[in-house]
Order: sequence, then structure tokens, then C-alpha cells
Amino acid sequence: MQILVMYYSRTGHTKKLAEEIAKGVQEVQGVKCVLKQVSEVKKEDFVTSDGIIAGSPVYFGTMAAELKEVFDKYVGIRREMEDKIGAAFATSADPSGGKETTIFSIIQALLIYGMIIAGDPLDATGHYGIACTGAPDKKTAANAAKLGRRVAMLAKKFRD
Repeated sequence: MQILVMYYSRTGHTKKLAEEIAKGVQEVQGVKCVLKQVSEVKKEDFVTSDGIIAGSPVYFGTMAAELKEVFDKYVGIRREMEDKIGAAFATSADPSGGKETTIFSIIQALLIYGMIIAGDPLDATGHYGIACTGAPDKKTAANAAKLGRRVAMLAKKFRD
């Protein structure tokens, strides 16, 4: 089984957060993590994944157009994505820069795909997903790994 962690990153901060999430996914035995920039994501990555964790920097309070393009491009496979696990993450340049609204925009796309949404676990922040301003610090990196583990464990349980 596999989890796709896909992201768009212009400055590298979102990529770093995606890498920390991927570390958490890889900690779950029997689960493979596929880490890709949105420009590399193929329809097969969606279909063969048991979960998707998608991330973006904040662009006008929503996901970057490059991430939205992937969701738009594969809308025809929505039925194949139903009941898989989905989660979101975001980065911003400003402390009040719309991270939650960006996460919600990603969650909306995942819901339209019929996915089951997982927020970050209670021992992380217990909210909508992982977010940070700039590059992730040690605490955010640890919480990101917890989100990755949670999605992988939920996908594994749900599949069993």
C-alpha cells in the first residue's frame, strides 16, 4: 500500500514540510511513501495510492494554482478515490497569512474526490492539518511526521 505526499513549493519551505510528513509515513510498516512535486504527479499516483496528503504555500488565502491544476486534471477518477484517506498542509510567509483557509481549500478538493479527511493528531496540534510560517522548525517537523504516520495508519486500518 502507498501514500502519496504531493506538494507545490516555490521557495522550498513547502517541500521541506512535505519531506517531514513523508518521514512519518515511512515509519509505518508495510506502507510506501511516494513524495512528488505536483508537476510530477500522474493519474496512476492517485489511483494506486490509499491516501493523499497535499500541500501548498498560501496564495491569496487558497492553494496554489499548480496544486489546483492537479485536482482539476484528474477529476474524472473521483469514483476511484472514494473512501481513501486525505490530509492537507500549508506554509506561508506571514504568521497570519491564511494557512487555515489554504488547508480548507485543499480539504474541499479532497472531499469532492470522495476522500475521508484526517486532520493532524491530538498529540500534534489536533487541528485541520500541519502548517508553518517559513521553513518548519523542530516542533513543526515532529508534528508533520505525526500527520504522516496518522494518515498511513488510518489508510492501513481502513484497507484491512
